[in-house]
Amino acid sequence: MAAKQNLSEPSDSDSSSLTDQSVSGRSGNRSLRVAEKERRKNEAEDPFVLALKYFSDVGAGTPVYGNDEFETNLVLVERVAYSKGLSPEAISVMLEFAMSLRMGTGPCVRVLKCLIPATIVPQEPIVRAVVWLGVGKIPISTQVLFIKWVLTVFDMIDAKDQLRAIYGFIFSFVTEENLVLRVFRVRKLLELQSKLGRQPFLLHLLSLYKVFCPELVTLSIPSRMKSGFRNYNTPWKSALIAVQKRNGSQLASSTSLPFTIKDKTSSRKRKHCHLELPVLSSLVNKQPQTELSSSRKVVPLVQLNSFAQLLENIHRIELPAQMGSLLGSSLALQYLDCVQDESALLRLNFWLGYALHEEFLFYGDGGAYQNSEEALQFLDKLLFTQHFLQEAFSSSEAFLYKFLSVWDGSLLRPQILGLLSNIPVVPSSQIGRLLFEPLMQLFFTSSLFFKCGLMECLNNMLLKWLTWHSVYALEDDLDISLNSHTSINMTLSGFKDSVMELVHFVGRLASVGLQLEGCHTLLLSFVLDFYETVCDTFLKYGLPLVVMPPPGVFYPALFSLDPVSVDRLAYIMYRLGLLFSQAFHISRQTFREFNHYLVVMVNCLWNSNMFRPGMGVQLGEEVLLKSNVPQYWTSFDLVHHPAFMSYAVDFHQRVILRCLSCDHVCFCVCLCPWSWYLEYLYSQGYDGLKQCVPAP
Repeated sequence: MAAKQNLSEPSDSDSSSLTDQSVSGRSGNRSLRVAEKERRKNEAEDPFVLALKYFSDVGAGTPVYGNDEFETNLVLVERVAYSKGLSPEAISVMLEFAMSLRMGTGPCVRVLKCLIPATIVPQEPIVRAVVWLGVGKIPISTQVLFIKWVLTVFDMIDAKDQLRAIYGFIFSFVTEENLVLRVFRVRKLLELQSKLGRQPFLLHLLSLYKVFCPELVTLSIPSRMKSGFRNYNTPWKSALIAVQKRNGSQLASSTSLPFTIKDKTSSRKRKHCHLELPVLSSLVNKQPQTELSSSRKVVPLVQLNSFAQLLENIHRIELPAQMGSLLGSSLALQYLDCVQDESALLRLNFWLGYALHEEFLFYGDGGAYQNSEEALQFLDKLLFTQHFLQEAFSSSEAFLYKFLSVWDGSLLRPQILGLLSNIPVVPSSQIGRLLFEPLMQLFFTSSLFFKCGLMECLNNMLLKWLTWHSVYALEDDLDISLNSHTSINMTLSGFKDSVMELVHFVGRLASVGLQLEGCHTLLLSFVLDFYETVCDTFLKYGLPLVVMPPPGVFYPALFSLDPVSVDRLAYIMYRLGLLFSQAFHISRQTFREFNHYLVVMVNCLWNSNMFRPGMGVQLGEEVLLKSNVPQYWTSFDLVHHPAFMSYAVDFHQRVILRCLSCDHVCFCVCLCPWSWYLEYLYSQGYDGLKQCVPAP
């Protein structure tokens, strides 16, 4: 009983210890309450907190001029911003004050310039600021300044899910009416140029205008000029770096800004900062973003290691801070291909367009990147991405249209032609101005190898157009609408017009190019590749279209010294002949052209009736007699044709051994049945000849 009583009732020592603990607990709580009260008292007396309270509570319509309280508080905020940086709460208050224009447009610019974050930038006030943009009262220059600030601190924003939802609205400001290049602006600059002379700032403006609208600026611009404009983002970047240094290693470990200050002693050689793909990483502020991700159940893309993980989390993906890093990740490209996230494509296009314009258009002299390994790797990565996604980026398409007018045809030629071949279907009303005019100038002034490369590029372009048609064509009564997830949307007739324009353009290039290069076999081979694709427009890709090769291509191939070219021409004629049995309308002119070509080919190669009246190709009798060629009508048949003469000799040596005493090899060949010689040629792999006119 005594033991039980000891267990149930505490001893005197235990009671005293419990009393001491309760007293110490009450004392600790009292200390915490006193400390919290003291902290609130200090904050209430803090001038910076009072300044923020002023900007939070100031009423609309409060005057600015002569307002000493406003000036004192704003100077205090500026001092703290440039020395320590602003907290997320301070940024929210000041940004709301600036964009709401409670005290007019005057203080707005001044406040935006001092928004230097100390740690992170909250997403909510930026979204509210974008809403204020839609009111229409903020000047255009202030809107541009706000967008520049958002781009500068973009990597410090704590979350971006709400921003991604309104990207279309944000990027609409890029096409603001007041920012569009106008003819009168160019005229005004040219007038100032004539009055003031070649001033650096005028030359830089004109050079930028010439990049975007070269047809408006005919003035020759020096390729190398001193800087005419200062970077307006530099004060923000410099201030951010200064705040990082003052706040110490804690900030440096949690956030790493991609800003650098140029060293005056460094080399003057241009660095390819825009061509280096960012590393795929999560948002900058690791700790806050981890908590946010867990609460919203999102998965950073950088944490995925396999396609299976991507499929499991396909609707919970958190995109990286820098969209350029997507180009270096196969999983990221698979995500873009599967989800078709419009906000992600907008961001990626914006980054890509800026990089291409900055590195290849704004510095058109080419001296810095002509042999640059960075530029080569960047364009190769872009090509790989486009081939993976099976479509071109709209930013690279817009870049190419401008770059072709300043390209010399040799700089990074394989990469540029590869990008050019990925261009989607261009409307027939614009294709001449955007593509044909600059390409024609390059074609006629460049080497043979460039001509061959361009022919291959245009052939690949046609293949992609036809493939796109075969995949996305949807039959709708008598018309076909072509739709995809891209911005292309045209009727079947519009698509056929674009394809027709491309085929006719290549025909004109090939006809003149073969004359300039003396009907070079290599160029002729690439031209025939293109027309083999043209033959497949309906048979393989379902596009009801028949286009005949021009005479400048047909006759050089028919009279070529290369037997493969003659055989490929016969194969093209065979494929074209199959189209005339299909159930779609073909014009009479196309019928006449095909029949004319077929009669000429058969009379030339098989019937030995070349140059005779009514046989297609005619020459004056006097000219033929002066040539002193016996039996000139047989000069281009399969026995006497210069391309097949070696086969006639080989046929003589192999088959007609008993005719060794004969002086003329071709005479011996003629003693044998014609079908023997044809079978011999067909056995050498010339299936085009066999299919065009089968042996009896």
